Amino acid sequence: MNIAFIVDPLAELKPYKDSSVFMMREAVKRGHTVWAFEANEMFARDGVVANAHQLSVSANNASWYTVEQSRVVPLTSFDAVFMRKDPPFDQEYLYATLLLGLAESQGVRIINRPASLRDYNEKLAILKFAEFTSPTLVTSDMTRVHAFVDEHSDVILKKLDGMGGTSIFRVTSADANRNAIVEVQTEYGKSTIMAQRYIPEIIKGDKRVLVINGKVAEHALARIPKAGETRGNLAAGGTGVAMPITKREREIAEALGPTLKRDGLTIVGLDIIGDYLTEVNVTSPTCMVEIFEQTGENIAAAVLDAI
Repeated sequence: MNIAFIVDPLAELKPYKDSSVFMMREAVKRGHTVWAFEANEMFARDGVVANAHQLSVSANNASWYTVEQSRVVPLTSFDAVFMRKDPPFDQEYLYATLLLGLAESQGVRIINRPASLRDYNEKLAILKFAEFTSPTLVTSDMTRVHAFVDEHSDVILKKLDGMGGTSIFRVTSADANRNAIVEVQTEYGKSTIMAQRYIPEIIKGDKRVLVINGKVAEHALARIPKAGETRGNLAAGGTGVAMPITKREREIAEALGPTLKRDGLTIVGLDIIGDYLTEVNVTSPTCMVEIFEQTGENIAAAVLDAI
């Protein structure tokens, strides 16, 4: 197959841990041809095309790819196109999904489905599955945020477009900085945020459970916060420890699996803390490399099997 990956600049990817690179390597091992391009290298003229780069991919992290050729290619020439650009989900990201939606209408298989990338905001998507979430509020109203803090005493505030643990604050009802944090997070009532009751089990890890084409991976990666930190994200200094998924994690993931598959979400990373679903990651879910290195479970192989 000809498989294309829409990614951030190749030179900026971290091949020793990047899930997109891991999938590229798996594809090459199976004899497929791998291409890559950035979202801004797509354009529409008599269909959706891209200035794409055919890659030779190796296991050497110091020089993991070589560009074999670069040329303008219609997306219809690819058997599958992976949209793996990292957030933020800004206007340019939106435009990219619209172009990919047009390509999909022309018969291109896009992973994940462009319409679902738009519909599944990674924070707000949990509202579709409220039976699995801790108490949650979404609002820009500072008064409502303060009332929620008063009600639950200990809460997490997060912006709706962050990733990697950015712009996440833990606030208690007695916090001396509470007013300032709410003002900054909501931009004085102009920006919508999410508030969630704090889940103490975060000390045991913010679990990433991967769901591939509706099927649940057997191992999760627990992102365990460093000392004095609330966030478990690896980008925020957390430690990744792979472990078998729990009964509750399987219950949540298997309940969501059919809906995610129906909506064309082939690669999904569920974030679960304790007994609660906290995020549904659909843009560029990661943690495949850490799980493989610690357990031998090859989730990239499951992705290639699915397509």
